[in-house]
Amino acid sequence: MIFRKGELFNGPGGFALGSSWALVKGKNETFSVTHEWSNDICEDACETYKKNICPDRPETVFTKDVRLLDIEKLPEIDAFIFGFPCNDFSIVGEKKGFNGDYGPLYSYGIKVLKHFKPKWFIAENVGGLQSANDGLAFTTILKEMVEAGYKITPHLYNFADYGVPQTRQRIIIVGFRNDLNIDFKVPKPTHGPNGNQPYRTAYDALMNPPIQKDAPNHEFTKHTNKVIQFLKHIPPGENAWYEGIPEHLRLNVKGARMSQIYRRLHPDQPAYTVTGSGGGGTHMYHWEEPRALTNRERARLQTFPDSFVFYGGKEKVRQQIGMAVPPEGAKIIVEAVLKAYAGIWYPSVEAKWDIDEIVYQDKLNLVTT
Repeated sequence: MIFRKGELFNGPGGFALGSSWALVKGKNETFSVTHEWSNDICEDACETYKKNICPDRPETVFTKDVRLLDIEKLPEIDAFIFGFPCNDFSIVGEKKGFNGDYGPLYSYGIKVLKHFKPKWFIAENVGGLQSANDGLAFTTILKEMVEAGYKITPHLYNFADYGVPQTRQRIIIVGFRNDLNIDFKVPKPTHGPNGNQPYRTAYDALMNPPIQKDAPNHEFTKHTNKVIQFLKHIPPGENAWYEGIPEHLRLNVKGARMSQIYRRLHPDQPAYTVTGSGGGGTHMYHWEEPRALTNRERARLQTFPDSFVFYGGKEKVRQQIGMAVPPEGAKIIVEAVLKAYAGIWYPSVEAKWDIDEIVYQDKLNLVTT
């Protein structure tokens, strides 16, 4: 069976690429996912999506504000994925939640569920969603998914636990339509202390194999001599506040000191979270060479293959990479969905949240812990 997938807030196509890699063979049938249509407001992200995900069907990617999208005129789908904007739920920033410009956009995903009634859906957002609006945002979103007719399983995933060379925590909500009577199980971690393989390291991601000099999106940043000297005094894994930095090179910053500022990767550990925005000192830094990572290196940490070309200016490409779902992580989740649908057993762990207690008994304290 081939599930026809619709997607809102498609970004550059991390979830779409991972979905295209997912393939599950049942006793008498093979299960896979194919692109049907998608939407995003960002022109550069849509160009990236078109060229890499559906080059033969660019007209199926709708570049516009989701609030202007005529959902009812879109083609029929069996599956739906939406990584609704996380700007107002992120732990970096003001955490406006429902009070921000982006918080309410999840509701367009609910409209898709109610109109198309796909067999299953996957929703994705940052970990900060669980505490936005004192936990009310998370509870409200889950309730609306249940009311749309779905049995849902929310869980906080750390993609490093699934072979992604990066510590990246995201809330993933999987839902199956009620009439299918399917229980989704969170796939068991494959890496780290709870898996059977060691974590993938930043060194492995960037050096195995080495990136070709002419690889796309591999432009190097030109640093001032002061920044270069500054970085030379920061050991792998340390940041701008390392005590060994000479006094004359130290940053004059008052107040909160973000741990990611001029933080260098540690070659023997997964990278810290790749982000899509931020000023000086937030571009991620090589453990050996005194420089920021290139966009291609950030894409490697996000598990995009080197053949995946990002379109747009350097900062727009950085934004796309940082906002994306790692394709290899997406593949594992989609394969678990396909196995659940096919009735195939796979190793699993208990979900972080008990949906019955959150939605039906409305215990907000379970959301914020």
